[in-house]
Amino acid sequence: MLTTLAILAACVFLVGRQESKFGSTYLVRSDFENVAGLSEGAEVRVGGIRKGTVQSMRLPKTPDGKVVVTLNLSKDTQAIVKQDSVAAIKSEGLLGDKFIEVSFGSVDAQGLKGGETIESAPPFDISELFHKADQILDTSQGALENIQGATDNLNMITAKINTGKGTMGKLVNDTSLYQQAAAGVTSIHEDAEALQHNFLQRGFFKSQGYSNPAEITQHEVAQLPGTQAVKSFAYDPKSLFDKPDAAKLKNEKSLNAAGEFLQSQKFGLAVIVATTGRTGDSDKDRVLSQGRSFVVRKYLVDHFQLDDTRVKTLGLGKTPDSSLDGSIQILIYAGAPAAESHKAAVKN
Repeated sequence: MLTTLAILAACVFLVGRQESKFGSTYLVRSDFENVAGLSEGAEVRVGGIRKGTVQSMRLPKTPDGKVVVTLNLSKDTQAIVKQDSVAAIKSEGLLGDKFIEVSFGSVDAQGLKGGETIESAPPFDISELFHKADQILDTSQGALENIQGATDNLNMITAKINTGKGTMGKLVNDTSLYQQAAAGVTSIHEDAEALQHNFLQRGFFKSQGYSNPAEITQHEVAQLPGTQAVKSFAYDPKSLFDKPDAAKLKNEKSLNAAGEFLQSQKFGLAVIVATTGRTGDSDKDRVLSQGRSFVVRKYLVDHFQLDDTRVKTLGLGKTPDSSLDGSIQILIYAGAPAAESHKAAVKN
């Protein structure tokens, strides 16, 4: 009997010690919005080690209050549990028993003597997680149904097109419509070409200094003769032409000196050379320089009595030659050039 009583006393002591009934303890409070299944007598852990129990839980007196949870902690935790420690309700796994985990306080924080209230963290509610998961699955299911519906509609439209139904189906499957469309494009192109010869189109090119863009290269040579020019006249395009990007003359009388020289002197070849400088768009500048050399030649031929078969043009456009940088020059060569060199120079 004595042995049995001794064993029973030892068990009571061990259980009481486990429940913090024996040994020095102190009380700490923490307020929670929801205790999420926590019960009185549940474990209180500090650093993952059991160091107390939940002594009591009390409902608030008003609806806007919080649940007051009183924790019974072992005295040996006072060195690490401080006033900035945080109490959080956790569980063993997803569906295990609830317990309270108290975090370590900071080194400089004030210690606890008993009766203080520490901060709490919102509890993790597994049911809320399941509810959110259900919402996500419902949303995903709806999205999949929409995608499936869109795919079915696309397949139906594609099937109609393949069988020649509807406007798109006829356009895709009827080759005669394509042929008609191609013929229409060709007709539009031909009409555009014809417009170049009407009054309005001629008026547009005339504002640039010439009536037909094809005629500006009619008297052009491929290159200058290899001999030295006996006479030259140079002009600044800014003072000679109406606009920086046009070939319409505005100061024609400045060309009279060159025209009188050609009219009074015998010469073998006269080349009107036009350039636009060392920078700019190569194709656009070449056309501009060709047009400018053409209108200068036209003025000389129309206003002076000279052999127009010996007056040629050369539009160089953009050129790295600094001596011809953005200028209009009339280069005059003495004597009739050799038949071979002249034939090679002239572009018919």
